[in-house]
Amino acid sequence: MSLTVKDLEAVQAKLGSDYRVELVDGRITVMSPSGYESDEVAFRFGRRLADWVEPNRLGRVTGSSAGFTLPDSNTRAPDVSFVKAERLRRAPRSFAQLAPDLMVEVKSPSDRLEDLESKIANFLAQGTQVGILVNPEDSTVKVFQPDKDIITLRSSDVLTLPDLLPGWSVAIAELWSPVFDEEPEP
Repeated sequence: MSLTVKDLEAVQAKLGSDYRVELVDGRITVMSPSGYESDEVAFRFGRRLADWVEPNRLGRVTGSSAGFTLPDSNTRAPDVSFVKAERLRRAPRSFAQLAPDLMVEVKSPSDRLEDLESKIANFLAQGTQVGILVNPEDSTVKVFQPDKDIITLRSSDVLTLPDLLPGWSVAIAELWSPVFDEEPEP
């Protein structure tokens, strides 16, 4: 039996906000909350992206609770996503019925790299222009685009996406969780 978006919504309503769920190939996958560091890294990425996108009215930036029903009928939720304004004039109350222009996955301790890369490949096959895999474990950021080589960036590098977000950039080192070695001054 293949499940539908309505089934997904019913499961999500029963589980509440403690769990994220996705519909992949007619099966519902329940995902536990992410690790603290990976969520902080996703927030830092999303904040830097939104700080550029919103004042320029370029589109919408969302976090891991925003689901997308893709053309293949899978409903998935990246950790961070961006959709151009002209593709999504109003925010839908339910899942967006399109692939985001940009999607970001941040590896948490329970994630397998192969699964994240497969998820990114699925989004790219459904129309996403750029997929990004952020890995706090080895301090790398991989940029995936259809028909292009994968680009691997390290902490000393700067991420730019000139074809999608001209003028935007983020230093990779700014994405990582800070370490507070000293007590803050009162």
